[in-house]
Amino acid sequence: MSGRRTSNNRIRGPQSALTDFLAANNISAAQISADYERRRREARDQAQQEAATNGTIAEEEEQLPDEREETALQKKKRKRAEEKAREKIKENKSSKKSKKNKKSDPDGEESDAAFDMYSKSKPLPGQLENCEKCEKRFTVTPYSKTGPESGLLCAKCSREQETQKKKDAKATAKKQAAPREKRRQTESQKLDGIVLDGALPLQDLCIKTIANHIHDVEEFGDLPQKSIKRLGHILSKNRVIEPRTLPLFLRPDLDTLEMTDCGKLEVEDYIRIFSFAPRLQTLSLYQAGQFKDEVLDYIMERDVPLKHVKLYAANLITNDKWIEFFTKCGHRLESLQLRDLDYSLDDDVFMHLVRGCPNLKRLKMKKCWRLGEPTLAAIQELKNIEHLSLQFKLSTSAQSLVEIITAIGSKLRTLSLENFHDADNSVLTAINAHCSQLQKLRFTENDLCTDIGYTELFADWANPPLSFVDFSSNRSVDYNNPDGTEEKAGLGTAGFEALMAHSGPRLEVLMIPSCRHIERESLENVFDGKKEYPALRIADISFVRKTDTAIVAGLFRSCPRMTKLTAFGCFSVSDVMVPKGVALIGVPNARDSIIQEGGYDFDVISNGFGLM
Repeated sequence: MSGRRTSNNRIRGPQSALTDFLAANNISAAQISADYERRRREARDQAQQEAATNGTIAEEEEQLPDEREETALQKKKRKRAEEKAREKIKENKSSKKSKKNKKSDPDGEESDAAFDMYSKSKPLPGQLENCEKCEKRFTVTPYSKTGPESGLLCAKCSREQETQKKKDAKATAKKQAAPREKRRQTESQKLDGIVLDGALPLQDLCIKTIANHIHDVEEFGDLPQKSIKRLGHILSKNRVIEPRTLPLFLRPDLDTLEMTDCGKLEVEDYIRIFSFAPRLQTLSLYQAGQFKDEVLDYIMERDVPLKHVKLYAANLITNDKWIEFFTKCGHRLESLQLRDLDYSLDDDVFMHLVRGCPNLKRLKMKKCWRLGEPTLAAIQELKNIEHLSLQFKLSTSAQSLVEIITAIGSKLRTLSLENFHDADNSVLTAINAHCSQLQKLRFTENDLCTDIGYTELFADWANPPLSFVDFSSNRSVDYNNPDGTEEKAGLGTAGFEALMAHSGPRLEVLMIPSCRHIERESLENVFDGKKEYPALRIADISFVRKTDTAIVAGLFRSCPRMTKLTAFGCFSVSDVMVPKGVALIGVPNARDSIIQEGGYDFDVISNGFGLM
């Protein structure tokens, strides 16, 4: 009883804040001091032991005979090793003696040692600790994170810190990748013929923003049809035309729908198009792989007033269903464009098309594998055709093409004949004789027609100047004689000059890639900077081997409205000066630095050719 009273009545002096902190965290200052003294004592004993060992080694070395004297080289190596050892010992001692500056406190040397030891040690798992960030008290675990000031963090603050680190790393990576992404986007726009000067127009920015957040859009409202079409192209390029986004494009009063990528749509989605837009007249669907018989049944059942149909890759429609569709709905069709059909639509089906669609004005049949000579013969019965595009896989004769041109050529405004390898100069002669209203002419992938045939085509031709010409890959394909025969197979010098003399003033698009028999003198004569082609906007001269920097510069001078020039494989083109607003594609050393010179803006290349 008296002992307890004596203990309770003990008088205690004032204590420092550090002493109270150590007591609250179960840290004994006496224990820390004892550990400190023990380490000092062990270090002192170890130093004495090393000194005794070094003395013994020195005595043994003194007792060695004189005949083991070291050479000058050995002495130099020994001194160098001793010097390195001394430097290493000094570094170790300085690192052990380095301590943080501490404020003096009433506890003296014991408090200094305790503070030094505590500042270097972290709480063990199971102990209590205050969070460095929110100062909340928590139990330390092996997974506790370290804060920015070397303190520990609670679980909540640790998660916040990890989330912030991930955001910072992502932002840094995005910032580093920004130049590459910007350049990639610029090159992609160049391939589309788009060259921007400054910021995008406000309308384009709004359309791009909508496209980037399409999954948050509920409806397009009263957007004009042009903007909706632009949105459809962007979303198709991004592959986001799907059942979720399709209803955004559908309205009851819709009469035109164009989708350039329908790869993610199913049969039910195609049926939904005609249920939402029963007055649809123009339908254009690319990659429509799931457009099946059920969709045509729904169109015929609801009597949808389709007049213009463009379907690409609709391979799952059977021949019987095509025949039924042409029989019931063909009288309304004015335009039919089918492509990439390798399973259905053969010559027999095409016969029903001719009988059921007498009002057709536009017909495109490209890459339809099962069409051949009978189809070419049947086309002659379509007397109202104004636009004809053909590309067959099966072999056909030149005489069949001549008969078609003779029968319907007088009304044709567009004629496209691709990959007809057996066509010869007789086809060009028939075009010259019977076509008098052509605006667009495409004749590609042929090595039988000669330069003389192309020259005679444009000589004394009653047809007005063409606005679109595509003579791609009309050249000799004999690798043993790459320069061609004496007759100059394909479009050559004389044919090219005749083309530009006939259609140059109104020509808007010129496509002559791989016409390698055009000589440099002809190119210089046509694009000399003095002759002017005011309407020419797009040109492709890829793999025309004689093209060089001077010819490209002359082309820019002769074509003031040029917006897109493609020149792949023209290895003599280098350091070219490109006018402002022109997309030059295929020349790797065309740069983007822009200056103002002589009232014209140019992309400047060092040591390049300018306007002369």
